[in-house]
Amino acid sequence: MPAVLDASGQIVGRFSSAVAKRLLNGEEIVVVNAEKALITGSKAWLMEEFHHRRDRGSQRMGPFYPRRPDRMLHRSIRGMLPNQQPRGRAALKRLRVYVDVPVAYRDQPLERVAGADRVTTARYMTLEQIARRLGGEF
Repeated sequence: MPAVLDASGQIVGRFSSAVAKRLLNGEEIVVVNAEKALITGSKAWLMEEFHHRRDRGSQRMGPFYPRRPDRMLHRSIRGMLPNQQPRGRAALKRLRVYVDVPVAYRDQPLERVAGADRVTTARYMTLEQIARRLGGEF
């Protein structure tokens, strides 16, 4: 049975690094509530950063940055894995990221990542807010 982690109110970077370590140790992990994960920083800077990432490269050649919150979190976790190596690729296959909580995991207890909770700053955005401003559909 996979471990079900709740990303709501968790800082994306700290959360992603903890999940990546567990994936490399061989665990199967399901992340729910990806749209409620937080990225710290001012709204203007965050939107400038995400627009810059999406506008880089070409439409055909990439790099391709997602607009959906579950794909954003998945890419963040992928960035902390050696995904070009066989063990990193295998670890990434053990990860599932969902917006909201799927019916299959509603009865299971949700785990939280220690140390990834929101810090006391007013400067943050949720992945849902970023996705909506980028025009993502979910």
